[in-house]
Amino acid sequence: MSKRALIHIDYTNDFVAENGALTCGEPGREVETTIDNITKAFIKDGHDTFFTVDVHEEGDPYHPETKLFPPHNLRDSDGRKLYGCLEDTYQKYENEKHVHYMDKTRYSAFAGTDLELKLRERDIKELHLVGVCTDICVLHTAVDAYNKGFDLVVYQDAVASFNQPGHEWALDHFKQVLGAEVRKFGGNKDGIYG
Repeated sequence: MSKRALIHIDYTNDFVAENGALTCGEPGREVETTIDNITKAFIKDGHDTFFTVDVHEEGDPYHPETKLFPPHNLRDSDGRKLYGCLEDTYQKYENEKHVHYMDKTRYSAFAGTDLELKLRERDIKELHLVGVCTDICVLHTAVDAYNKGFDLVVYQDAVASFNQPGHEWALDHFKQVLGAEVRKFGGNKDGIYG
């Protein structure tokens, strides 16, 4: 069995809460418990867990998203905090050596971060993805992971988007084009997450 890691993508107040600046709405809130359960299972079993969190500076003239979206996930804002019970889970385990938090400034968790370096150092071959939005940041992270040679698992009940057709398209793309295993979280049975 290859070493695996959990990659959280942007599950923050601004992307999920009802009053979030760029919320994916109810679909994002519906996956909260599943994301939290997956997180606890990975951390409990000692698997590396990465919280990759979008960060922006207000009015940044050099960032392409400034022209595409309203301000969101601004540094030091409440909108950037992890959403719901996931914030509590992160606070509980943040000092564990296999729990990592990293800023990202582009859609992909690999763009401009040391995520790949940390994964290679730990000889991790299999990435499990959860978060939002399925057809934006989760998709771009998955494409980069595929191009870097990682095996992929995407939990269809732990990703969401404000664009349901885009969400469905991305789930199909993960399977058909990236060769990812797309499945529901079935709990932790003998160390198998499915």
